[in-house]
Amino acid sequence: MSAASSLGVGALARRLLVSSRPVSWVNTAYPFAAAYLLTAREIDVALVAGTLFFLVPYNLAMYGINDVFDYESDVRNPRKGGVHGAVLERRLHRPTLWAAGLSCAPFVIYLVAIGSPTSWLVLAASLFFLVFYSAPPLRLKERPFADSVTSSIHFFSPAVYGLVLAGAVWTWQLVAIILAFALWGIASHAFGAVQDVVADRAAGISSIATFRGAAWTARFALACYTLAGVIMLGTEWPGPLAAFVTLPYLVTVWPYRSIADENAAAATRGWRRFLWLNQVAGFLITLLLIWYAVLTD
Repeated sequence: MSAASSLGVGALARRLLVSSRPVSWVNTAYPFAAAYLLTAREIDVALVAGTLFFLVPYNLAMYGINDVFDYESDVRNPRKGGVHGAVLERRLHRPTLWAAGLSCAPFVIYLVAIGSPTSWLVLAASLFFLVFYSAPPLRLKERPFADSVTSSIHFFSPAVYGLVLAGAVWTWQLVAIILAFALWGIASHAFGAVQDVVADRAAGISSIATFRGAAWTARFALACYTLAGVIMLGTEWPGPLAAFVTLPYLVTVWPYRSIADENAAAATRGWRRFLWLNQVAGFLITLLLIWYAVLTD
């Protein structure tokens, strides 16, 4: 009997929904949509298809694959089972992988059909790191520092893909924006890893936080957020105002700069604030993008 039939299609769908982290869907769909729309300056099928792809299938693949291969750690982690992700029973692992692949396939086929060779390379790289962040044999999430960089790629690569697909002209200021976005992603992953130090060590999983310790990793996150803000100060107006958006992240992480490894789970309180802070930051960035669009129309 298959997992879908034994559990029920509805129940399986709910588990997959939890696994895809709906609260974080916008974090990947928005960068693509904003980058594409500001470049193409029109709403077309490519924009809609790409946004839908990075909204749901991309997140189901990213987080579903992660939940499958992080099972041993997740069953030891008390924060799993809600917005932080599902604890997928072993019988759900195969259906999750199939659902991820099948949901992505039609979008990828379409995007490849309408794209350029350069866009193919960017999309292929994005999907490569999406899979092998969690999956063996590379399992990049267990390679300290590579884990934070790869996680960041999950979020800034949709923006890069949107720019390339829409035919953007690359300038040093545009590169600076992507670099700042990448540093934000690195910082966010590093801070997220702090809360899992105990669970990851118990499961034998390596990460930037298990390797360097909770306090060092929190300070590393602070440094990356700060550098992201500094870089934005050199971008085209009103880009410098985005530097102030990093301040709430610094305030959120600051209390954990000296946290002991054995108490690292307490950082989950900060991580919960971080998840909703992203929504506020997204709203503020949207206002700046609208302002930029008006100025450059």
